[in-house]
Amino acid sequence: MTEGLRRVFLDWPWIYRGVRSGLAILFLYAGAVKLLGPRAFARVISGYGLVPDEWLVLVAVGLPVLEVLAGVGLLFDVRGSLPAVFGMLVLFLGVLGFGILNQLDVDCGCFSPDELQAQGRLRAAFLRDVGLLGCTAYLFYWRRRRARLHRPAVSLV
Repeated sequence: MTEGLRRVFLDWPWIYRGVRSGLAILFLYAGAVKLLGPRAFARVISGYGLVPDEWLVLVAVGLPVLEVLAGVGLLFDVRGSLPAVFGMLVLFLGVLGFGILNQLDVDCGCFSPDELQAQGRLRAAFLRDVGLLGCTAYLFYWRRRRARLHRPAVSLV
């Protein structure tokens, strides 16, 4: 990356805020939509065959609640929210990868029922989540770089 481009991405906090806010709104929306239809989301989860029936309700409600909480936390830049979003994206990529490898013909379950139907659409959701994971990597990098640049000088006196 050229020095000028690097400076734009690191010295302009509005880019960081924009990426962070966009990711936060996406997680807020996805979680809220699923909370409005937990039965439909439970059916989607069931289609993957990864969650025991006894846990479907807990996962169908708990995961969207975590998405909403992480989205709110990310919106307000609360510590721990970015790692939570990162972890959920890794989980989602694992589930989507499982669906692709096993050629499941299921909804991805990302936003709403019927949003992405059919196995071919799982690939699109997988690629979208890879892009979102890239956004979280940028946010982690930005935070780490800014912290290093603004670290107070150590006094030996």
